[in-house]
Amino acid sequence: MHTCLLPVTSGCLCNRCAFCSMYKNVAYRQISFADIEAELRSGNLHTEKVFLTGADPMSIGFDRMKRLLEMIRHYLPYCHRVGAYASVKNIAGYSVDELAVLHDAGLRMLYIGFETGRDDVLKLMNKGHTVQEAVEQAQKLNAAKIPFCTVIMYGIAGAGQSEENAVATAGMINRFATQKVITMSLIVLNNTKLNHMVKGSDFVPSSGRERMIEIRTLLENLEPEKPTVFDTTHPSNIIKISGTLPWDRQKLIKDVERHVEIS
Repeated sequence: MHTCLLPVTSGCLCNRCAFCSMYKNVAYRQISFADIEAELRSGNLHTEKVFLTGADPMSIGFDRMKRLLEMIRHYLPYCHRVGAYASVKNIAGYSVDELAVLHDAGLRMLYIGFETGRDDVLKLMNKGHTVQEAVEQAQKLNAAKIPFCTVIMYGIAGAGQSEENAVATAGMINRFATQKVITMSLIVLNNTKLNHMVKGSDFVPSSGRERMIEIRTLLENLEPEKPTVFDTTHPSNIIKISGTLPWDRQKLIKDVERHVEIS
């Protein structure tokens, strides 16, 4: 299956998250349609999947996104799925009807950084949205029938907060339907606000054992209304497991517990 990576934005419109340094020195801009069209013209006619690259391609707005999807359909007629990264704030700029139009035009998968189900932690990390706003936008995507992956970050609440954070995050996710829950382990990177917070003792990272307990607690509290993939295979994770909830819950918990015992 041939997949095409299509640049749509450069940099990050938000660029404020305390834990992120990826776009610190990259100015946000939208790639011109002339450049996008040139990429599509030179693409493989039989491309079946297109992934829109950039921190937040959805920031270009409804009219431009609709035009972009129409261009993809014109130049890559065999493409059956367009995916992209997105943020809660980006999605808030679209109505349900607009999202439904984009779905019909080929937008079939989004990857969204929800991070946590706690407002105090979201504020600390400068995420720019609240838990309620996250739930509302996720439910909007459900209504528009656009599938999405929920990206969350364990360890993000700091030492001594793992179980509480897991319960709150599971509670948030239980309020909407998601294709997949993707976990990432918090990494304190140089040249970030979070790193300065750690050096100033304003944030104490959780231990590896605490993070394993956080994953286990999350698994114990997730109650999806439909089968949902739980995936910790991202390179940042300290354990690599994957399965479908609720069917694989006990197996996944046992895998985590084995790591808790030796940590």
